[in-house]
Amino acid sequence: MRLARNDTGGDGPAIVLLHGGGSGRGTWDAFTRELAGWRVVAPDLRGHGDSPRCAEYTLDDHADDVGGLLDELGLDAPVLLGHSLGAFAAATVAQRHPDRVGRLVLEDPPAPPRDGVRAGGYSRARLALSAVAGGLSRRRFDRNALMSAIHELREPNPSWWAGLEKIQAPALVLSGGPRSHIPPARVASVAAAIPGAELVTIPVGHRIHSTAGPEFAAAVKEFLG
Repeated sequence: MRLARNDTGGDGPAIVLLHGGGSGRGTWDAFTRELAGWRVVAPDLRGHGDSPRCAEYTLDDHADDVGGLLDELGLDAPVLLGHSLGAFAAATVAQRHPDRVGRLVLEDPPAPPRDGVRAGGYSRARLALSAVAGGLSRRRFDRNALMSAIHELREPNPSWWAGLEKIQAPALVLSGGPRSHIPPARVASVAAAIPGAELVTIPVGHRIHSTAGPEFAAAVKEFLG
């Protein structure tokens, strides 16, 4: 799987920006302009933008693709920053390969239930997506990629939760607050499960980086130092 990507190149520290489901690498254009001196890599996840379409999509596939991208580009402990589906993939990579991630930023991560019954929150997410169908219809993505992710994220995944304690990278977790369809308490639980993670709430809803770009950039740049 070779992901389409924007890559600013250069010799600065590397940061990899991972978009959410139904989005694409262009969502990071404004934020990229805030990252002078960095090498910024922003791929389209599989099933999105110019990246290949597949017969099936799994959350593990997305994490595998990100790991493969790091291998392909020879990136040494970059910052991984992900929104929504991209945040889930980034956290999974940081669990599996703790020494390969320098810092980790998770924007409104859609954590699955720890155990027990399926989550109801992601059915609300699906309704939210339907409400903005006009906007999504203008984006290029395989609807199956989005629906598969929503389906998987509603299922209990205790091993993913257990893996969060394996993350070694300094981590910043951003919550969109009560206006997001991702319950703030669940985002806070993700932050609490990652050793030493910092939790910041910017109460503008799920798409913090596009809804409150200056506040998002300020929080991330402060964390990156």
